[in-house]
Amino acid sequence: MQIEIYSMIVQENQMQVQLEAICDSFSSLLWDVEYYECGQFEIYIAATAQNLEIFQTGKIVGRDDDKLHFGIIEAVTLETDAENGDYLTITGRFLMSLLSRRIIYPTLSFTKLTTYGEILQMAVQKNCLQEDNRKIPGLELGTINGDCWSKTAKLQVSYDNLMDWIYEICKLTGGTANIRLQETTAGSNLYQMRFELSQGDDRSVLQDENPHIVFSDSYNNLLSFSYAFDQTKYCNFAYIFGSGEGTARKRTTLFSDNEPQYLNRYEVYVDAKDISDEEQDENGQTIQISDADYMELLQEKGAEKLVPITETTESTTATDGRQYQYNRDYFLGDFVTILHSRFGLSQEKMQLVGMIESFDQNGYSLTPTFEKG
Repeated sequence: MQIEIYSMIVQENQMQVQLEAICDSFSSLLWDVEYYECGQFEIYIAATAQNLEIFQTGKIVGRDDDKLHFGIIEAVTLETDAENGDYLTITGRFLMSLLSRRIIYPTLSFTKLTTYGEILQMAVQKNCLQEDNRKIPGLELGTINGDCWSKTAKLQVSYDNLMDWIYEICKLTGGTANIRLQETTAGSNLYQMRFELSQGDDRSVLQDENPHIVFSDSYNNLLSFSYAFDQTKYCNFAYIFGSGEGTARKRTTLFSDNEPQYLNRYEVYVDAKDISDEEQDENGQTIQISDADYMELLQEKGAEKLVPITETTESTTATDGRQYQYNRDYFLGDFVTILHSRFGLSQEKMQLVGMIESFDQNGYSLTPTFEKG
């Protein structure tokens, strides 16, 4: 496996991304890919004048065996050690972090049912792709894959951090967002950044469409295991307050399925004053949003604040590929089954929400994180 380093050259409002160097002499690499948040990476490499020149902040880092995930260098640390030699530690986040440089401005308002895929693409279009100083050069809209992005909603959002808000929507839908590099023309060595939306597949024992993926101590592919069932932040009933003052303030409530009661009721207050009850029509005139549509906007805001009980498994899985190979047989976002016979735990449908790949002198290891689907 080799590390690829790309330069980003900005000329006015355009950007040229070009492969600059290839490196295979690193001491270690941590490649942490996440489904519902921005992933990160860490490279540990000998400090030389050449490496200092190559690994500079703002450059893009990729792998020759992973064409989906690319990082941007955000920090470089040089450490000198008389005994162990001089080393560089290079860290950063993946390209989705570019969207953390923008807020949602001005207000985005969808008072007609719109698919989540269209909503997110519009958010990126309005805040990153306009021909002004807010444009992110080299970025363009890519594909949308997955039924979850066909779900519809009415919502309004103002001034949220763009990347954080996108991942909140991902958690609501069950999909994920990613920015990757794609060569503009085969063999050109020039690349564009594409914002893409996708969804994992179900490979659990609860379905028969895809081959089953089962991790178990009985199969010797579950090498270590930790399990957590946590309801510390659980919220299942939201009181949502919008525009207005005092008793005249517009309000609604939200819960899933049947209204919870007694000790099973966990309430949360949602301040949604940022949700305006007015919008601009096609002619630029300010019009009032109907009460029914406004209540739907408030409920969509409240849905972001409901917190489910979390059931999480972290483990170390086999990497020899005799049974399953990561990024061949199963992928980030997929649902799998986890069985631990020693403790009698059966998790029939768990989603792979994070994967740390580690490369060092001890070899290659995988540390996945699963959450209940």
